[in-house]
Amino acid sequence: MDTKPLAPKCGVEITGVQLAEARGETMDAIKHAIYRHGVAVFREQDFSPEEHIAFARRWGGIDINNYFPLTDEHPEIAVVRKRADQETNIGGAWHTDHSYDQVPAMGSILVARLLPPSGGDTMWAHMGAAYELMSNELKEKVAGLSAYHSADHVYSPDGAYAQTDQGADLRGQDLQTGATHPVVIRHPHTGQKLLYVNPSFTINLTGMTRAESLPLLQELYAVAMSPEIQCRVAWQPGTVAIWDNRTTWHNALNDYPGYAREMHRITLTGEALAA
Repeated sequence: MDTKPLAPKCGVEITGVQLAEARGETMDAIKHAIYRHGVAVFREQDFSPEEHIAFARRWGGIDINNYFPLTDEHPEIAVVRKRADQETNIGGAWHTDHSYDQVPAMGSILVARLLPPSGGDTMWAHMGAAYELMSNELKEKVAGLSAYHSADHVYSPDGAYAQTDQGADLRGQDLQTGATHPVVIRHPHTGQKLLYVNPSFTINLTGMTRAESLPLLQELYAVAMSPEIQCRVAWQPGTVAIWDNRTTWHNALNDYPGYAREMHRITLTGEALAA
């Protein structure tokens, strides 16, 4: 198994391994690389839906997604789809999945199934690198703070997606979400300090209104969006990406009008977060 960086501060490409066969020490090495680098990309993978599920089970628990349509044959797999006639894509803004859960998902395994001829890349940003970029003054401002996260404004019947051409494809829109987490967490496996707020799901800082919270949140987002801590993945047939939601944000680019894109995603069970 060989690795090479996708960018100086974020991401790694792993070669010399077929995920369908990964077990034992190989699986441990893959996990460590993802915990450290935030996202790992694997090319030329022969990875059927059954192998996708089996690999996720070897990793640990699987979280069933409440919002994206699931395949009838494989309920563990969420279909992240944009039809050729749709304008809105899913995940087309910086975010980290499931921060609105009290025990957020560890990460995801995303498999490319149908791709446009060009475009549709995904960006990741490393939140450990974001914390390191923060000034000492900013670190002192957020020390000990927590923030409230929710997805209701995105997935509810009158939320953001309901107003777009993706709205009819979502399930579970009447669910209520909400969780409070430290603004800075420690990774449960590496111990690295990570910035844990995001512009899609973080609503306010605890003890402050939304309006009072926004100036500080926007200051944090500006650091987290720094180009030097990002990587960009161009999808190809047979590409699989696995990422850590604690360590990264991601953003699915929507630059392929008139073409369809379909990805199969399994969400991995996480652990309680702590400062």
